[in-house]
Amino acid sequence: MTAKSTSDRMNNAHLEDFYSFLRFQSISTDDQYSEQLNACAEWLTRRLKTIGLEAGVVHTAKHPIVWGRTARDPKKRTVMIYGHYDVQPPDPLELWDSPPFEPVLKDGYVFARGATDDKGQILTHILGVEEALKKHGELPVNIHFVIEGEEEIGSPSLAKFLEQNRDALRSDVAAVSDSEMLARGVPTLAYALRGLAALEVTVTGPKIDLHSGLFGGAVANPITALTQLLGTLHDREGRVAVPGFYDDVAPIADWEREAWKKLPIDADKAVLHETGAPALFGEKGFTTLEHLWARPTAEPNGISGGYQGKGTKTVIPSFAMAKLTFRLVPNQDPEKILRLVEQHLREKLPTGVKIEMQSGHTGPWYLSDPHSVTGEAALEAHLPP
Repeated sequence: MTAKSTSDRMNNAHLEDFYSFLRFQSISTDDQYSEQLNACAEWLTRRLKTIGLEAGVVHTAKHPIVWGRTARDPKKRTVMIYGHYDVQPPDPLELWDSPPFEPVLKDGYVFARGATDDKGQILTHILGVEEALKKHGELPVNIHFVIEGEEEIGSPSLAKFLEQNRDALRSDVAAVSDSEMLARGVPTLAYALRGLAALEVTVTGPKIDLHSGLFGGAVANPITALTQLLGTLHDREGRVAVPGFYDDVAPIADWEREAWKKLPIDADKAVLHETGAPALFGEKGFTTLEHLWARPTAEPNGISGGYQGKGTKTVIPSFAMAKLTFRLVPNQDPEKILRLVEQHLREKLPTGVKIEMQSGHTGPWYLSDPHSVTGEAALEAHLPP
């Protein structure tokens, strides 16, 4: 058997592992998929055990955490590898070219829900550890795998797990692979991530849906009011119009701008190609990569209200609702941003309606130093052989 055929066979085995992983409908936001999430956690645990790690399922108030680890050698540094096995809902299903939980290989890419967020990345780490152990018999570092099932709903159980196991999990470095490569063949190291703050807004008017022929023009329409309200979040050039929103935003460092300019990609072309958008849009004075990596945003993610069925129903709805998220950068505070947004929306609320707001999950921004010892080691590891 030649080396090439052995490699091909190994890759095929890895691909089958990937397919098995992707077939679990591990949708964390919907409790009807709890059994799928549990089954996925058990599958991961068995996979970690097959490569020689100690592994187990840690049950939480909602979805389990998978914890795998090597035997601890006090002479070695310790690396924690974090990932998640839960996924976003696949809706709207009609936009999929193939079933979201039946993986399809096409043009060198695997298409399925969770393939790149985050099942592909965490499986890559598992396979890498497996190959290193097969080749060398041991690892140069201690390893902890922490793979949770609640990342897509804000990781409500993760902090408690980490706190309860602080001493056992103590690590020198944490690696998180939950992002993407810039392009095929371009190793990519993310040293910073934008944070998140979520908000749900409900605008109410009449106590019940009304006939627009009888009440139209005399009673405010909550959908109209809500869309007017959402329109106040930005100016015409895409800058967030909430007073104080940018007060704490850290400027982009000169070395970052220079490093991003040297990347071997045409960011404008790449974003237009990947998204299918007719044109780019964003704050003046910033490049596309700066928009994506270093500027905060305000995004309506969903809007509902009134009649949603086929044909026409002439109603003035009793309420309208929108879900919003805000991507945050150093040094913005999620709670402060939510307070500023709520104050802004109350001040801009049209007459004739009431507003209720419910804060959702938040996550702080993250920034590491790629010029540190750990950062330099990660950069070296990303270099092609």
